[in-house]
Amino acid sequence: MGADDTIKNRSQQVKGKAKEVTGKATKNKKLEWSGKSDMAKGEVKQRGSKLTD
Repeated sequence: MGADDTIKNRSQQVKGKAKEVTGKATKNKKLEWSGKSDMAKGEVKQRGSKLTD
């Protein structure tokens, strides 16, 4: 796993957290769940790439 992949995965998690927080603040469930989904995708990609190392 390269540093570029790590940065991409982590940035996806951070963007997801921002979406989740914004969704909660505005009571927008769709945005909140989209953020949770993005966070989960980033986490899965990061863990998957660690297994291949």
